[in-house]
Amino acid sequence: MKSFLVFIWEIAKIVIIALLIVVPIRYFVFQPFFVKGQSMEPNFGNGDYLIVDEITYRFRPPQRGEVIVFKYPNDPSQRYIKRIIGLPGETIEIEEGKVIIYNEEGGRMLEESDYLSSSVSTSGSLRITLDGDEYFVLGDNRVASSDSRRWGSLPQENIIGRVLIRVWPFVTFAKIEIPNY
Repeated sequence: MKSFLVFIWEIAKIVIIALLIVVPIRYFVFQPFFVKGQSMEPNFGNGDYLIVDEITYRFRPPQRGEVIVFKYPNDPSQRYIKRIIGLPGETIEIEEGKVIIYNEEGGRMLEESDYLSSSVSTSGSLRITLDGDEYFVLGDNRVASSDSRRWGSLPQENIIGRVLIRVWPFVTFAKIEIPNY
């Protein structure tokens, strides 16, 4: 009987130690995310399993081109995935299928050939100036995406983290890189 109790105690210690290690990592450093819908195709498809890095933005601000997961501003219980296009303080203009970014360096058309086909154009006509804590996000599938064109800017406080790795489907396993602009 004593050896059985020792065995149970050893198992309990292993479980407790595992929980003390895994739970903080899962809730404060990395978190899984399943893509639902087609708004990020062809780069991320419905059912893709991603790992989201929650800690990077505690040390640096989000960068243009990063794919992020965030709380949808109109319903924070929902999680969305989009690409950062506009940074705080910039003015974003969408006109004739092109995205133009205005900042202290002037205006320039956004070059998205690293992640979008040349046949993709951005529908809509708008001009929005972002406050110091706001971002402009777009889905890669511009036709099927509910994004900043529809519901406005994204407050920084809603950002959960950046997509770090695609885990599933396994044949597309990859670290997610920031495109060159």
